[in-house]
Amino acid sequence: MLSSVTMAFDPAARGYHAVYRENEVNHCPGCGRTHWYVGRVLAECGFCSTARPLAESYRQPAEAIIVRRSRPPEPSAFAA
Repeated sequence: MLSSVTMAFDPAARGYHAVYRENEVNHCPGCGRTHWYVGRVLAECGFCSTARPLAESYRQPAEAIIVRRSRPPEPSAFAA
């Protein structure tokens, strides 16, 4: 059952949130090393495979962008 009170998103209320930050030295919380495989959404430690979300990935839209282009109708090859 949902409550009638809607809670606003408050990042400070969730506590410590370890993320991979681009252009900084990122030490792995699992092994302490600094070698990472960086993807589109996550960075994975090259030694112990601990994964961290990218700090920059939260700034991108979460929904797909759909581009619709209208083209003039092409003449039919069978038109006489």
